Amino acid sequence: MNANQRNFDPGEPDGHNPSRDMPISGDGMPALDEIYRLPARQGRAAKVSAGQFLTVINTHGTQVCDFWAFDAEDLNEFLSMPHQHGVTSSVYPRTGDKLVSNRRRPLMTFLTDTSPGVHDTVVAACDVYRYRQLGAEHYHDNCTDNLRMALLAIGLRAPEIPAPFNIWMNTPVGKGGAISWLPPVGKRGDSVTFRAERDVIAVMSACPQDMIPINGADNTPRELEFMVSAQEPSR
Repeated sequence: MNANQRNFDPGEPDGHNPSRDMPISGDGMPALDEIYRLPARQGRAAKVSAGQFLTVINTHGTQVCDFWAFDAEDLNEFLSMPHQHGVTSSVYPRTGDKLVSNRRRPLMTFLTDTSPGVHDTVVAACDVYRYRQLGAEHYHDNCTDNLRMALLAIGLRAPEIPAPFNIWMNTPVGKGGAISWLPPVGKRGDSVTFRAERDVIAVMSACPQDMIPINGADNTPRELEFMVSAQEPSR
């Protein structure tokens, strides 16, 4: 049964990749200060306790990371970009911003950013329907399924698919509201760091988009890295 035929279940993937089978640990608990590899086209989930720090590293400088965070006690509360717009009156998060949930409570703080600060909070996560519109004839890895599978891999299930914080995604909103789809503008090794304000489940997807140039001019998805630490990493 394909995605158009089955009854919709927000937590059920439309396909399969190693995101479902290769969690960082059985329950998503990370080893502190260990750098984890996030392979191209895949997703991973990590538990981040209140007061801990999560750093995401753009290993090659050209890769977009779709990012979500869910309240660890209630997955129905999650980072919400539309609510964030109301808090900051901006579509561009800046360091120091509290990132809020769909209940308007801070879940994380956007602490540091070594890149030029070009990110996206407007565009939905890619999914099978997006790739079909772009001309894909068969199943295509996608961030929506990476989120679903990363949570399933640690025994959880997505209650819905929130709009992600698209780290390093260069999709400026121009005059008249037009969106441009451009390569990232950072450099190899750029990183962002968040501090958890509550216990959260963070999910990261190394976006599989290879049909438009948001992952570099060569349309090639690449790996990312991430780390959870008890102390804010030095820059």
